[in-house]
Amino acid sequence: MIFIYFLSAVALLGLLGFLTLKLQPLFKTRQNLSRLGPEAPVLTENGFQFRDLNKNGKLDVYEDARQPLEARVDDLLSQMTLEEKAGMMFHSMIGMERDGSLTESFSQDGGPTKTSEVIAVKLMNHFNILNVYEPRALAEWHNRLQKLAERTRLGIPVTISSDPRHAFSSNMGANLPAGHFSQWPEPTGLAATRDVALVREFGDIARQEYVAAGIRVALHPMMDLATEPRWCRANGTFGEDAELASQMGSAYIGGFQGRVLGKESVACMTKHFPGGGPQMNGEDAHFSYGKEQVYPGNNFDYHLKPFEAAFAAGTSQIMPYYGMPVKTEFEEKGFAFNKAVITGLLREKYGFDGIVCTDWLLLNGLWMFGKELIEAKAWGVEHLSPIERAQLVLEAGCDQFGGESCPELIVELVRSGKISEERINQSVRRLLREKFRLGLFDQPYLDAEVTEKTIGRADFKARGELAQRKSIVLLKNGQEKPVLPLSGKPKIYIENIHPEIAALYGDVVSDLAQADFAILRLAAPYEKRKGFLDSLFHAGDLDFKSPEKERLLAILDKVPTVVDFYFERPAVIPEINAGAVALLGNFGANDAAVLDVIFGRFEPNGKLPFEIPSSLEAVRNQKEDLPYDSENPLYPFGFGLSY
Repeated sequence: MIFIYFLSAVALLGLLGFLTLKLQPLFKTRQNLSRLGPEAPVLTENGFQFRDLNKNGKLDVYEDARQPLEARVDDLLSQMTLEEKAGMMFHSMIGMERDGSLTESFSQDGGPTKTSEVIAVKLMNHFNILNVYEPRALAEWHNRLQKLAERTRLGIPVTISSDPRHAFSSNMGANLPAGHFSQWPEPTGLAATRDVALVREFGDIARQEYVAAGIRVALHPMMDLATEPRWCRANGTFGEDAELASQMGSAYIGGFQGRVLGKESVACMTKHFPGGGPQMNGEDAHFSYGKEQVYPGNNFDYHLKPFEAAFAAGTSQIMPYYGMPVKTEFEEKGFAFNKAVITGLLREKYGFDGIVCTDWLLLNGLWMFGKELIEAKAWGVEHLSPIERAQLVLEAGCDQFGGESCPELIVELVRSGKISEERINQSVRRLLREKFRLGLFDQPYLDAEVTEKTIGRADFKARGELAQRKSIVLLKNGQEKPVLPLSGKPKIYIENIHPEIAALYGDVVSDLAQADFAILRLAAPYEKRKGFLDSLFHAGDLDFKSPEKERLLAILDKVPTVVDFYFERPAVIPEINAGAVALLGNFGANDAAVLDVIFGRFEPNGKLPFEIPSSLEAVRNQKEDLPYDSENPLYPFGFGLSY
């Protein structure tokens, strides 16, 4: 009997433990929500209808859309507590559930991933949306989030941002999958079109889809220059030429923001000031082994030119990069910690008075899946504590902390007298101005019908398809006479092409010996790195290694082969170039777009946005900050054939 009692007690304890684990999140959510008040009632005063956001039964200046912008900002700022101001200065990630409900799960590192916690406890209202699902579910999620924010003391609406999500990359550290949105080439592909009007049109279409999704800040464009071909983020740039990047970036910003930032605009957070391209040996500053930015060609000012174009285009926000400048006039610490860069160069020299938001995770590290620590990107100030780093960022002149959710640090800095509340007010004013300009205080909600009709509209997708084709570059077409376009219905051996798509152009065969032509779609090589985040960034050497190199060359030797390369980065491919009968480059294009060019249904007219080097030695010998400076490139910047 004693043994039976013992087993029963163990079982009961186990059941209680299980129920505690299951019910604790519900109790925590209920506790968080208890901090919130009612939704804002809609009132009418002298015929004017308004949302009573602070629920005081009267029309405040900040609630009155007829009042001047600065008057609304002053009124709201005067009502905000220090905790509310601090919450506004953090811009973190947020998720949604597939059915459009709010995420209320605990993160594995104990961070505030519960939506109710970041809204009700942390008092945050800027979020970077990660995965999105069906358009209607997205609209319903957005409205639920805004309704939750409406229940805070002052009813300050949420601003949703997004990394690029209209192209082909799906690196969660830099880009997101297009999903239901129209799909376009990468920025390098937009640059390859050399079509400024098309780039502006892309920005306008992406703007419409973003607004329909409730996304009001674009965490792009990247105005960095891809002067170092090994850099893993080249595909997010407009290439290596400052003039081309300036033209493309200016049109891009114009499409998203319009001439004046307003209720139908998407604000652009242009990055990564003062230019994140010249990374030592091409390594990326997401990682400690890539924290140095170097200028062996004494070409620092060249990398500023695209940002000057962005300022002229009216970019609303700026993001500095993680990089630490080495052997320059600036201190050797990350740009967001660097007062001479943020205040001296950006604020004073260029007169930029918009929002400056740091790149993600400068203050604290992050445990991924509870197993792997992603270190804080505090290059040059690794020895400082998170609160000391936060103080340095504020003293440098930044307004907002990206990827972080620790507003209590700001409260402590002010309470201790290390940072004045007036300094905090400067940043909060900038953040409030943008929310008002975007119309979020007056109408933050979405019409789900409009969301469904706008995202992925047929004509939007058609323009994206056209842009994909226009961006494709023909690099080689036969030796003595042209091979392309292919005609008729040849027997084709394919790799990395959907067979059902290829069958619309030729007879697909699985045996090379039976093929008239082979068509290979390949991606620029990279080194496979250990570590979750490291593996997402395609870095390192640019050439194919054994045995893959020999396998590819054997195909080229057996049958006339057309090779199409996805140039996520430039690739070192002299042997493949020599063996292929035709060579194309794409920067994000689907199978049909590439095959349309190969079979002459669309005439290629793209031009390279960066050079294709002839050897790894040439890459290693060039200077990280200089454009098109490798010796005897295989194909120079601007090269492109046509039919």
